Amino acid sequence: MNTSERRPVTVITGGSGFLGSHLTEKMLGLGHKVVVLDNLVTGNLDNIAHLRSRTDFEFIHHDVSQYIDVTGPVDFIFHFASPASPIDYLELPIQTLKVGALGTHRALGLARAKGAKFLLASTSECYGDPLEHPQKETYWGNVNPIGPRGVYDEAKRFAEAMTMAYHRYHKLDTKIVRIFNTYGPRMRPFDGRVVPAFICQALKNEPMTVFGDGKQTRSFCYCSDLLEGIVRLMMSDFHEPVNIGNPSEMTVLDFAVKIRELCGSKSEIIHKPLPVDDPKIRQPDITRAKEILGWKPVMNLDEGLKLTIAYFRSLITSGKL
Repeated sequence: MNTSERRPVTVITGGSGFLGSHLTEKMLGLGHKVVVLDNLVTGNLDNIAHLRSRTDFEFIHHDVSQYIDVTGPVDFIFHFASPASPIDYLELPIQTLKVGALGTHRALGLARAKGAKFLLASTSECYGDPLEHPQKETYWGNVNPIGPRGVYDEAKRFAEAMTMAYHRYHKLDTKIVRIFNTYGPRMRPFDGRVVPAFICQALKNEPMTVFGDGKQTRSFCYCSDLLEGIVRLMMSDFHEPVNIGNPSEMTVLDFAVKIRELCGSKSEIIHKPLPVDDPKIRQPDITRAKEILGWKPVMNLDEGLKLTIAYFRSLITSGKL
């Protein structure tokens, strides 16, 4: 039976996390049956609680670093499982390396066994503290392999190498997306990333912590924009890495000021030392995504931040934060 005669089946590793849960909703909306695999180390069942009763959704509590078996046909595999914030991968360095290496190997093995299309959620961290600006997919990066951030950077770089090896050797249909800074509802409040940190501090009128002088830059893409690009990539015939992110660059200090204004906050902005190997600049070149996928971000930053702030405000109101 081919996919035209039945509902397509999508497996999402890390599907209860911030991006994974939004991707799960998107694929369900496209008429797919979705199977989520997650060991809940950084995922949250609250993100998918509203989906659990659906007959076209299945949750499997599983560590993808271990052998993966999914009953029945599988058409698409999105490998999103991984700690993805500095606090997470500094606290979970071995698990981060294992899910990038063993987890990717297991997920690729499932794709090969099922004849499924495979997409790796990689990262702009593959570029490290870049010497090229903006960053093109052809840039090999400037990564410190033995620094504290190296466990994440090198796990993703290895995952990309493994994915391309399966594509070349096993002729597997694979895709690689390099995700730049993304934000939106369901981000974890205390995961160390700048968006939830600034919003939570501003909503509570606490000091907003900027690391370094705040002149380092970031480019923020709303989650719905990112996932539109990722789904387009999965459905494409392109196999090399593709940057998906918002090229609108701004300094971290300017970003803090913007969030303070949108929150109507009285927080003061304080400075702390810059973490080791923290990238000074980060801006995607999205020429490839525009040309191959016909994709570019459409969400206005202020509007996206308002939606995100409303989510965190609801957590505070409900006593969850």
